[in-house]
Amino acid sequence: MELTVVMPCLNEAETVEVCVRKAVACMEEHGIEGEVLIADNGSTDGSQQLARDAGARVVHIEEKGYGNALMGGIRAARGKYVIMGDADDSYDFTALLPFVEQLREGADLVMGNRFKGGIAPGAMPPLHRYLGNPVLSFVGRLFFPSAIGDFHCGLRGFRRESILRLGLQTGGMEFASEMVVKSTLQGLDVREVPTTLSPDGRSRPPHLRSWRDGWRHLRFLLLYSPKWLFFIPGLVLMALGLVAGAALTFGPVKIGELAFDVDTLVGASAAVVIGFQAALFALFTKVYAAEEGFLPESPRIRKLISIVTLEKGLVVGGLLALAGLVGLVMSLVHWQVRSFGALDPRESLRIVVPSATALIMSFQTIFAALFISILGIRRTRETAIDVAAKAAEEAAEAVSREESSTA
Repeated sequence: MELTVVMPCLNEAETVEVCVRKAVACMEEHGIEGEVLIADNGSTDGSQQLARDAGARVVHIEEKGYGNALMGGIRAARGKYVIMGDADDSYDFTALLPFVEQLREGADLVMGNRFKGGIAPGAMPPLHRYLGNPVLSFVGRLFFPSAIGDFHCGLRGFRRESILRLGLQTGGMEFASEMVVKSTLQGLDVREVPTTLSPDGRSRPPHLRSWRDGWRHLRFLLLYSPKWLFFIPGLVLMALGLVAGAALTFGPVKIGELAFDVDTLVGASAAVVIGFQAALFALFTKVYAAEEGFLPESPRIRKLISIVTLEKGLVVGGLLALAGLVGLVMSLVHWQVRSFGALDPRESLRIVVPSATALIMSFQTIFAALFISILGIRRTRETAIDVAAKAAEEAAEAVSREESSTA
């Protein structure tokens, strides 16, 4: 079978029948061998029977959620290609051929673009049309090397095996973003075709919740891009702290009527420490995500791990600790010169704060080197094929032993 059209369904009695009939008619018109599959997520309004009467196959998906329903439908699909779309009659199931043609030409994922195809009046709330979708799609293109203009279009086609290999895990509305992001990161052939959006045919409100689901999409994009979530903010914070700290170590700095002194030096020290920790956390996240298969392995990260060995980390951490200890000794000498009496904080803190910062960063560096070394340890993972082969070998050995004992 070439194509399965998957529609998630939760109480769509008003529209599911017309959606199924449109998809079936489209496949018949263009000679596409296919089926319509309804991934029912617990409908109580008779949607299942209406879909069957229209010619669809219905599978029940126990786990609630948009992503769970779709993944259940994709797993149950019989077609080489899958086109997914909502069963609310907002997408045009009579215009599936452009998606199929792109898939036949070798695409792994074909996204619809509603902004290029046309959005009918009243089909998309202004909040989604002018803020939510454009902003989240821009963030997706910024964080990941993707040219997709409409990250959240619900009408999209893909090779079933290609998407199953991605190991998609989100169960909610952010499933739409996860599919695009992981396909892009894995280097799949992702394309885009114009599609239209019409007002849905239901009399009830949609399942989508604008702010909740928008935040879930944004959260997912941030979590899958530690560079933007941790590394770049950390580098900026650390650079600002280092510049300010270096200037204030030698005395107060005045900019117009503003005077910056040791209080600002303490803040600069905190910025350096926090920024350094954020940059390290980005590295931890990338290494862990690559080792566990959440993100593709980065050659740059692997090269960095090979360069930043445990031994080098210990050396750098030791040098920072030595610098901090030297600074603390200098602060004691400064105190001795004052006969161990009261000190002027504007003088003493210029020695103590940089020294304490160096000591903190030394331990951060040492602990980071140890942790990255642990994360970088390669584990041997047994696949299902490995387990089956091992079982076959053990069975063959058992038969051989029985034959030997019988003889």
